[in-house]
Amino acid sequence: MRLCVRHGPHLARLREVSTPEEVTAHVRKMIPIFEAMQLEVVEAGRNTVAARLPAAPNVNHFGTSYAGSLFSVAEVLGGVYASTSLVLEGAVPLVKQVTIDFLRPATTDVVARATLTDETIERVLAETAENGKSNFDLDTEVVDAEGTVVARTRGLYQLRRF
Repeated sequence: MRLCVRHGPHLARLREVSTPEEVTAHVRKMIPIFEAMQLEVVEAGRNTVAARLPAAPNVNHFGTSYAGSLFSVAEVLGGVYASTSLVLEGAVPLVKQVTIDFLRPATTDVVARATLTDETIERVLAETAENGKSNFDLDTEVVDAEGTVVARTRGLYQLRRF
């Protein structure tokens, strides 16, 4: 697996990464609030990525998971692909739009999971290499410890070369 490490505002350097723990450390470095939220990447595959969000530091005044935290654990997955399969020198993923449906209150740790097909990955890489950018949709489910889907997102992302 490869990790895109940014140096300066628009440059990227690639290096090998072998574990979700290394991707977690990178994500927490790039987006420091994720350290306080204790966000953890638990799956960093070519097609499927997932992140866990513990309940304790993300609770709201009702004793359930804060809506912004649920949004964040789902939204960040589009960026995690830059460490797994959407790896292209000088390219970074950008979020253009995300909608979320909050389905049930979350009172336990949650895991957000998303999957891209091989066809989507190859298309995005080819279009970005040729045109400097490519859009892709990403659907995410956020599931609690009992397996109940508590939220769903639909995001429009763009892999863009700078």
